[in-house]
Amino acid sequence: MRFSTTLIALATAASANPLNTFGSERQSLVRRDDLAIPGDNPLKYCDTDHKDDIITIEKVDLTPNPPEAGTTLIIEASGTVKETIVEGAYVKLQVKYGYIRLISTQADLCKEIKNVDLDCPIEKGKISITKSVDLPKEIPPGKYTVEADVYTVDDEHVTCLTATVIFGGKKSFGSILGDL
Repeated sequence: MRFSTTLIALATAASANPLNTFGSERQSLVRRDDLAIPGDNPLKYCDTDHKDDIITIEKVDLTPNPPEAGTTLIIEASGTVKETIVEGAYVKLQVKYGYIRLISTQADLCKEIKNVDLDCPIEKGKISITKSVDLPKEIPPGKYTVEADVYTVDDEHVTCLTATVIFGGKKSFGSILGDL
């Protein structure tokens, strides 16, 4: 699994999964309107308290938004890292297609972030990422939901993001005729 795949999956989603499906002990809830990540994107924070998160995401822009199969997706993100993140940090990742779980895994964050030209340690301070990703034309149509819950090597919460996107929306009658 590549971090860019995870980033694409997160970046290509449209509404939040209100459940933390990894059984986290974090219980306090935040207001639903506080969950949206700023920028032109479908990302939301998971429905938990984020006051102690190690990363604050300031903005994420996707072009195009919503993402489309067969196009190049450009992801521009910025934020602030409050504490240095070292080797051993990990992400719990879940990807669903409709109600079917495609992926439920834990990955080494430091290994995966190399796909967006970053290395561990991720130093404290401002951070920016720009990544272009070619989305395949063959993405099966349907609703995809992604959740990524990130932790340090010492199990401190870094952040949790969720997103949903629908690929292959309804074609208009005119576009169907044009395909004939």
